[in-house]
Amino acid sequence: MKFRVERDVLAEAVAWTARSLPVRPPVAVLAGLLLTADDNGLALSGFDYEVSARAEISADVATEGRALVSGRLLADICKSLPAKPVDISVDGTKVNLVCGSTRFSLLTLPVEDYPSLPEMPTRSGTVPADVFAHAVAQVAVAAGRDDTLPILTGIRIEIDGDTVTLAATDRYRLAVREFTWKPEQPGSSAVALVPAKTLADTAKAMTGEVELALSAGAAGDGLVGLASSGRRTTSRLLEGDFPKYRSLLPSESSSYATVETAPFLEAVRRVSLVAERNTPVRLSFSTGELLLEAGSGDEASASEALEANLDGENIAIAFNPTYLLDGLGALDTSHVRLAFTTSTKPAVITGATADGGGDHTEYRHLLMPVRLSG
Repeated sequence: MKFRVERDVLAEAVAWTARSLPVRPPVAVLAGLLLTADDNGLALSGFDYEVSARAEISADVATEGRALVSGRLLADICKSLPAKPVDISVDGTKVNLVCGSTRFSLLTLPVEDYPSLPEMPTRSGTVPADVFAHAVAQVAVAAGRDDTLPILTGIRIEIDGDTVTLAATDRYRLAVREFTWKPEQPGSSAVALVPAKTLADTAKAMTGEVELALSAGAAGDGLVGLASSGRRTTSRLLEGDFPKYRSLLPSESSSYATVETAPFLEAVRRVSLVAERNTPVRLSFSTGELLLEAGSGDEASASEALEANLDGENIAIAFNPTYLLDGLGALDTSHVRLAFTTSTKPAVITGATADGGGDHTEYRHLLMPVRLSG
């Protein structure tokens, strides 16, 4: 195997493909990155039996072949190379990398022991990459991070015709986002639970149009596939029953408040500086004003007042400041609308215009309140 490739193109492709390689692989070859050079250029592949990644890039191939090398080491090397073309060749059990006057020699891993990557499922539909990445990022903030509860570490994907709904929850908050797409089969429907971290990492690196593919398969064999611009990823689906989240969203609310998003975010950040671990930020809404407070008694305390429009009865409610910041930070509107039932029941955050109007319910973020003593 022998080929030449542009440094930036190689570094980006290696970094993208190696990002999901296991730190402590059960088998040594799973830490490897497979390089395949042929008439089509260079393909880089990684697979750990759960997630696969493949990137195809242009390269001047002199001799076709395959080699398996340490993925993380190759990624570290590539990002440190000077801005010159890179020549890579195989010499026995070593891969030689030359970039200008810089030379590296890497030991190869046994390529014959490397598992075959799974095939991409049949394409289900397409969506612009920026729309998909933003939607996934908005929902992923609410996904759980406790691996002992794997169901809650996923993002549920629901396909219903030309509408896709994403949902994630860790039991303390719930994020739901809807968007339209182009399905391959009109009127098609599907449901899948995808690991949130894999979906978020992959979505933000996609460009152009994203092809989304789902296959249910037998128990444990379900796959999701994502592809765009010469890159593709597959991931096993999570098994189990996702919570019936729609029943958690209130059908009606007694009070609504509208606040400018950016000042609200900054105020929560400032006030929460004095909030001890697991203590909330208190929000008191009254006509024309929102008062934020944190800390009490002999401890440090803080407060800040903001302008707010309130429709309904005055209400005082408290939230985990990190969860509140995650919800506000996921919005892309100038104002935020908070819908309340009571101070002890979940509140729903949506985007809004300055007058509190506008239909921005394609993204909803539900927050469980923290009970206030007394």
